[in-house]
Amino acid sequence: MKIHVSDVAADLIALGAISFAALLVATATVRAQTTDLVSRTALRVCADPANMPFSNEAGEGFENKIAELLAADLKLPLEYTWFPQVTGFVRNTLGAKRCDLVMGYVAAGEVIQNTNPYYRSAWTMIYPKDGSLGGVASLNDDRLKDKRLGIVAGAPPATVMATNGLMAHAKPYALMVDRRYESPAEEMLRDIKAGEIDAGILWGPIAGYYVKKSGMPLAVVPLLKETKSVPMAYRITLGLRHGETEWKHRLNDFLDANRAEIQSILLQYGVPLLDEQDKPITSP
Repeated sequence: MKIHVSDVAADLIALGAISFAALLVATATVRAQTTDLVSRTALRVCADPANMPFSNEAGEGFENKIAELLAADLKLPLEYTWFPQVTGFVRNTLGAKRCDLVMGYVAAGEVIQNTNPYYRSAWTMIYPKDGSLGGVASLNDDRLKDKRLGIVAGAPPATVMATNGLMAHAKPYALMVDRRYESPAEEMLRDIKAGEIDAGILWGPIAGYYVKKSGMPLAVVPLLKETKSVPMAYRITLGLRHGETEWKHRLNDFLDANRAEIQSILLQYGVPLLDEQDKPITSP
């Protein structure tokens, strides 16, 4: 017995076939667009030319070293688009498609798409190990009440300092600067050495690197005991454009496979690494 398909059924089948084909074409187009946004001839990194310990044009920063590791993994040459990390950095680099990757960006940033985090660190307090502040680990400590602290203007700890009444004597340092000409971290350490300030507050990777470089007997204490609502610890990721899903998966695979080597690089630069329970990571 021959089975006949009605005209309506035939139309539905045809429509379904067309819709499925359209879906395949749309999927392929999205895939092509995603792929086309990332250079396949080089690893193109967006970076600051003078922002140690993160990056510089000489390739001396820890983000430079991790970028070299990634380029070797991808079997691609490494190329940089240099731009100071000031207002407009992402817009003029990643956003302008002049490069395809930012090597360090805080997790949950809205401007870019984050990979999985590859390290976690915190804002720190720096002071002489043999001074009167030995053992201070919180901005709530009463021993800080009459002290002069150095603080990067606009940094999260400034809010906690203000709540604790520590801003009246504080010395501010610039947040967004062209590091080719200014270095607030090194200025802060010089001020501690000269007695201009009693302690300084710096982002962990910056503090750890410059204290190690200075050779001064300074304590670098992560601020992990604050009772206020402002977070002091942050997860850091690689950053890419939104919509580049395949690129994100490839980067996450790299981070997973090379976690120990990446941690080793970070520790060599004095970065105070923390696990999710705020315990220090001292070896890969």
